[in-house]
Amino acid sequence: MSLLGWALIFLVVALIAAALGFGAVASASAGITKVLFFVFLVVFVALLIMNFTRAAT
Repeated sequence: MSLLGWALIFLVVALIAAALGFGAVASASAGITKVLFFVFLVVFVALLIMNFTRAAT
């Protein structure tokens, strides 16, 4: 499963926990979601840059 998939799973967990009133679990899940999403973005941009530099040569 990809980083984006894990981020979506933790986002759903955070939303369900918040709806049920579990604030600590929702906060932790939201924090994990943010970290995974930003790691995904960094890896995605790095791969795009590597692909464009390889295609230019």
